[in-house]
Amino acid sequence: MNTVVSVAVFAVAYLFIATEKIPKMVAALAGAGIVLALGVVGSEDAFYSQETGVDWDVVFLLLGMMIIVGVLRKTGVFEFTAIWAAKRAKGSPLRVMILLVLITAVASAFLDNVTTVLLMAPVTLLVCDRLDVNPVPFLIAEVFASNIGGAATLIGDPPNIIIGSRGGLTFNDFLLNMAPIVVIELLVFTLVLPRLFRGSFAVDPDRVADVMALNEREAIHDKRLLIKCGVVLAAVFTAFIGHSLFHIEPSIVALLGAGVLVLVSNVKTSDYLAGVEWETLLFFAGLFIMIGALVKTGVIEDLAKLAADATGGNALLAVMLILVVSALLSGIIDNIPYVATMSPLVLALTNDIADPTHSEALWWSLALGADFGGNMTAIGASANVVVLGIAARAGSPISFWEFTRKGAIVTLITVVVAAPYLWLRYFVVG
Repeated sequence: MNTVVSVAVFAVAYLFIATEKIPKMVAALAGAGIVLALGVVGSEDAFYSQETGVDWDVVFLLLGMMIIVGVLRKTGVFEFTAIWAAKRAKGSPLRVMILLVLITAVASAFLDNVTTVLLMAPVTLLVCDRLDVNPVPFLIAEVFASNIGGAATLIGDPPNIIIGSRGGLTFNDFLLNMAPIVVIELLVFTLVLPRLFRGSFAVDPDRVADVMALNEREAIHDKRLLIKCGVVLAAVFTAFIGHSLFHIEPSIVALLGAGVLVLVSNVKTSDYLAGVEWETLLFFAGLFIMIGALVKTGVIEDLAKLAADATGGNALLAVMLILVVSALLSGIIDNIPYVATMSPLVLALTNDIADPTHSEALWWSLALGADFGGNMTAIGASANVVVLGIAARAGSPISFWEFTRKGAIVTLITVVVAAPYLWLRYFVVG
């Protein structure tokens, strides 16, 4: 009975989120309330369990970084970066998009992709405002780039951390195996941008001339605060990159950074809290609880087992099936609980495959499928939800289907490119 309830509640909530009949935060919290009220999950499951509960690391990482961005916004550095990017691109919207996409992808490999989009979205909104172009295609393209770029390293995307822990894979393992395909994917993605966002690059020449005449240095209006922000951000980024060395969770780093910056900046409470996307944080809480109900009732595990059993011991078939199934499921549900559920099954499969190269390929197919599948829908990855929240607050809302129409195409392209890479590297050359 609980299984039926958890599936039905998630399906109805997902329908409301997709059709946008009611705010997605309301749909998620209502769904969470129902599974809690009916006893499908209890308070222990929802608030304290690492497997079925709210991922507080994600919530507080977002909260900390939102506060830091709120303080940073007071310095004028986003305006500076927006003008700099527009001038380097000679005012061409397409070149601006490519420049922002590449910056986002590279940054996402060494920070987590949520932090990256939190920093890049304000810049994007400002540069689009300067050029008087619609920011929605630019924001969507950056989210896609963050999910692709984040796949390159152990710390770039949360599912990679889970896979690294389960599979005994190091930072260098990810860099050597995932970075090459990510570079290829980024090249392909950059080439399809003009067709993917066709009609989004028209710009008034007068606006271009105005931007080219601006002096970006004049945008910085609080140099002392900028220095303080720079020091704190450098410390935060160092701790993010050195996560495995310092053994401090990114959420704690973000909260500590936010606390220190608030303490030394003397910025008004209303100023930095105004940048916190409270609706996004509550949406995540509700979504995690609903997905936790699916995990607890065994729905996700059953789906993963079906995929694993269908391979019949064939390593290449297993790799391809895991890639495709992971992409599809990660686009519908959050990829973090999916990978947490799937990784023990992948570990069991690797034990049945004698060739170590073939068995390791299972882990890379899981990582590629989960990371790239996050681009498929508006709720497929944390970065997607964050950017949709920022866009809505900025007066440029992105609908679920507007995102998903583009996301499905990008997911299809990235999976199609990843499949021959896995085959060639681990079954032909390997």
